[in-house]
Amino acid sequence: FLGWGSQSSKVQIHHNTWLHFPGHNLRWILTFTLLFVHVCEIAEGIVSDTQMKSRHLHLFLPAVMGFVAATVSIVYYHNIETSNFPKLLLALFLYWIMAFVTKTIKLVRYCQDGVPFSQLRFCITGIMVILYGLLMAVEINVIRVRRYVFFMNPQKVKPPEDLQDLGVRFLQPFVNLLSKATYWWMNTLIISAHKKPVDLKAIGKLPIAMRALTNYVCLKEAYEEQKKKVADQPNRSPSIWLAMYSAFGRPILLSSTFRYLADLLGFAGPLCISGIVQGFQNTTNNTNTTEKVKDPSNSYLSSEEFLRNVYVLAVLLFLALILQRTFLQASYYVTTETGINLRGAL
Repeated sequence: FLGWGSQSSKVQIHHNTWLHFPGHNLRWILTFTLLFVHVCEIAEGIVSDTQMKSRHLHLFLPAVMGFVAATVSIVYYHNIETSNFPKLLLALFLYWIMAFVTKTIKLVRYCQDGVPFSQLRFCITGIMVILYGLLMAVEINVIRVRRYVFFMNPQKVKPPEDLQDLGVRFLQPFVNLLSKATYWWMNTLIISAHKKPVDLKAIGKLPIAMRALTNYVCLKEAYEEQKKKVADQPNRSPSIWLAMYSAFGRPILLSSTFRYLADLLGFAGPLCISGIVQGFQNTTNNTNTTEKVKDPSNSYLSSEEFLRNVYVLAVLLFLALILQRTFLQASYYVTTETGINLRGAL
């Protein structure tokens, strides 16, 4: 599968099989969340291991393998999606089932052993059971919609009209979520622009969704709806503001949501730095005291103990800053694109 995936990744992005499977964005979000939880599981295992007299590789080594497997799964899915071979998703479906079953067994065992819910390892295992269950549901939805396994007549899906026109090179709506967030698909244009000046042919046509006529029709339909609503009210006239909100309100709300998330993540920096400074102060004050070693039979960390570790806080600070800039850049992009579409419509 990996060998085939490495070959299919060399196919040009303009080919006619570039299609998103149902639940595409949800799958990427769930996989990113799963990777983050795996990082927390690895960190929890390493911190627990360092607080005991002997090494216990089982605390973090399976989490490392799970992180690698989740990374391979999203690369594998990307290659299947770009080549439009949904039958190969059965391998992922079987993996999600096995992961869900094994994590559920682990969670049940924690309950039988009386591990309290406040322990971080119990919470991480419970979150993973939910994530694996949701990923299973995404795969089942793909089977139900595309009808590619147990159905006689699989669904035939045509590629978007923009991708059938090789003159359109604006691929932001069609690439995967990671490429959208990092604008990775623009590397080809940037490299060619570095080598020689860019002309209009290299930039290509506007996609249909961004053309003035498309947005004009969308705004006009919204304005006609406003006319119908106030037809029985002689004292009221249709509102162009409500029509604009009806036609372009969703991307504006999406941009606002991204900005709020970026602002909330801005608090992570000072909080993590404060925790790191406090952690080093406590370490300096306790240099002459004997360090407490955990009993190997009770190697469970609470969330509070986990967040006292300065290395954990440093990793969280790094991830929070990257995520903050990603959300902020996404907010700017959606705002700019919506402004262009709105001006074209007016």
